[in-house]
Amino acid sequence: MKIVTFGEIMLRLSKHSGQRLFQNGPFDAAYGGSEANVAVSLAQLGDDVEYVTRVPNNAIGDAALMHLRELGLNVRHTVRGGKRLGTYYFEPAAAMRGSRVVYDRDDSSFNTMAYGDIDWEPIFNETDLFHCSGITCATSQAALDTTMEAVRMADERGVELTCDINYRGNLWKYPGADAQRSLRELMSHSSFIFGDQNEWYVASGMEPIPFTALGEGYAFDKDAYRRYFDRLHEMFPRCHRMLIAHRNILSFQHHVNCGVLWVDGNIYYSRIYDIDNIVDQMGVGDAWVAAYIHARLKWPNDEQRCLEFSVSASALKNTIPGDQNLVSEEEILTNMTSRGGRIDR
Repeated sequence: MKIVTFGEIMLRLSKHSGQRLFQNGPFDAAYGGSEANVAVSLAQLGDDVEYVTRVPNNAIGDAALMHLRELGLNVRHTVRGGKRLGTYYFEPAAAMRGSRVVYDRDDSSFNTMAYGDIDWEPIFNETDLFHCSGITCATSQAALDTTMEAVRMADERGVELTCDINYRGNLWKYPGADAQRSLRELMSHSSFIFGDQNEWYVASGMEPIPFTALGEGYAFDKDAYRRYFDRLHEMFPRCHRMLIAHRNILSFQHHVNCGVLWVDGNIYYSRIYDIDNIVDQMGVGDAWVAAYIHARLKWPNDEQRCLEFSVSASALKNTIPGDQNLVSEEEILTNMTSRGGRIDR
């Protein structure tokens, strides 16, 4: 099965542990970007995946594509153009101080892409599943138009669409940007939608169900989730699977994670993971999405296993520096069956 993801790959510049962005000292360089992270995870799990993006026609663009190829991605439909690769600066959390991200992606190759730059026809001729996220809709009007063109074309050709709501409030800045309207259009075409509590709230306007777990003994209110998902399904009737990612931050290095999955009226809860000490929380949602897509292709009749696999993968991502979840299927399965619910560094 051929999977395609679409989005912006960026250069991530991170301060060393504990350092503020304004302090003197070196930055560690890596590549990131939600849809690239999903594609990398899928490739690591052995799936046939292509990543579509636009990068500058210079040495930095070459380096970004080389990185993706080294991790097993097909990038043959990548468009070259523009002056620069988008960048973001990352300040890691320390003790009671949270992490911080500063974007520098104005006028990047992806954001200056023109509608029609990407020829979707040959891409979708060979594609079974197309994944994108709200981030691509948030960066520029042209990126939104290109995303929606791809979504409609995929729909017409019978390509399954999955999406991550991926709401980033500080990105919706271009004239006429309307996050809720654009996200709802994207979600209306999707068979599977992923998001955390806040992202579902932004897209739907529905108050989230509080998640207050401190450990593995937490009791879920199944009736409340059933009512919540039934209302969501009325808004997005074409969606057969919806997943809420829960994270309770006990401290910036200690999180409690789990997931609640709705599948055509049935509700599933995952094991609760107590994760202490967090190495890097960036890309956890992307790891979650990729693992669920992979699991559903491999175990299509076992929804509980698919959910547990995806939550296990996301929990492991907290232990890996950088944006991308460089773990194997075997490691995820081992974590599901032999690590209890706790992950320590």
